[in-house]
Amino acid sequence: MIEQRTAIRLSDGRELIYFDESTGVDRTKWPDTRHLPPPPPTSQLRYDPLVDEWVAVAAHRQTRTFLPPTDKCPLCPSTPDFASEIPAPDYDVVVFENQFPSFSDRVKPGEITELTDMVPVRPGVGRAEVVCFTSDHNSSFGALSPARVRTVIDALADRTREMSALPGVAQVFPFENRGIEIGVTLSHPHGQIYAYPMVPPRTTAMLTAARHHADRTGGRNLYADVLAAEQQAGVRVVGANEHWTAYVPAAARWPFEVQLAPNRHVLDIPALTDAERDAFAPLYLDILKRFDALFDKPMPYIAAWHQAVTGEGRELGYLHLQLFSIRRAADKLKFLAGSESAMGAFINDIVPEKAAQLLRDAI
Repeated sequence: MIEQRTAIRLSDGRELIYFDESTGVDRTKWPDTRHLPPPPPTSQLRYDPLVDEWVAVAAHRQTRTFLPPTDKCPLCPSTPDFASEIPAPDYDVVVFENQFPSFSDRVKPGEITELTDMVPVRPGVGRAEVVCFTSDHNSSFGALSPARVRTVIDALADRTREMSALPGVAQVFPFENRGIEIGVTLSHPHGQIYAYPMVPPRTTAMLTAARHHADRTGGRNLYADVLAAEQQAGVRVVGANEHWTAYVPAAARWPFEVQLAPNRHVLDIPALTDAERDAFAPLYLDILKRFDALFDKPMPYIAAWHQAVTGEGRELGYLHLQLFSIRRAADKLKFLAGSESAMGAFINDIVPEKAAQLLRDAI
């Protein structure tokens, strides 16, 4: 649980926030001593009329840090020999603006222009932040204590609340990528938060389905009904407690996919009660242990928080965490090849009921 919140500015003007589990730490006595260039301008959003979607183009991300040696990790605390993104010599949880953001509010005048009538372009106004879960470079989210997981959840609630209020933000998306197989470029345990200036395609599809379900059922929430059906069936449930249920979706796209949802209809992380925040950690840590135990080695995964949008359709949302891996066997990965990449049509290699059974038996 957060006992102290301290915001500072890095040398290029980006915001950094310390979330401490104790009070009395003066974070301002460690300024950023680097001489950094100004942050890059925001990305472009280009409209694809063929599928009615916006695509972000962020060319400056080509120069982002790629798998640096441990002693040059930008997410570790700073040392006398190396000034990292975090000026302090130690920390609990830290959030800061990404140096190579996919979205930001720094719009360079005259850069964004319309290409054609069919392909309009607008600034990718939003925000991209990095969340460091621990100062221990060799740790992982699954190795965190329940108390630290609670601190992370509180930090995500803080950031969701503030980022949702930014002008032009349509949805706030916290996530974690783990493993080089996923494409991670920094091995230090961390996640990210995107404040999207548009509603992403998956959320758009979910909202459309939720609206149709509400129309057919007199206003019932689609995710709540799906969750109730999974709880009743039980065959795909991997774990549960008083406040949360973890289950493999009946139509899982990924070899191993689990969704963790609060048993109560909650729109976003800030709306979780203290009891729900405390109850999340034991169940999630258990699921992560099961993922790693499946093949007796660290499981690459993506953990994605689906939250309600900030505008139209907000009431249709239902907070849940989607955890999935591309590993389908000890020595095999699920590649998104022709059908998935070109057509968006997923073909799963593992029957969801079998995946749930394997996860239940993993430990």
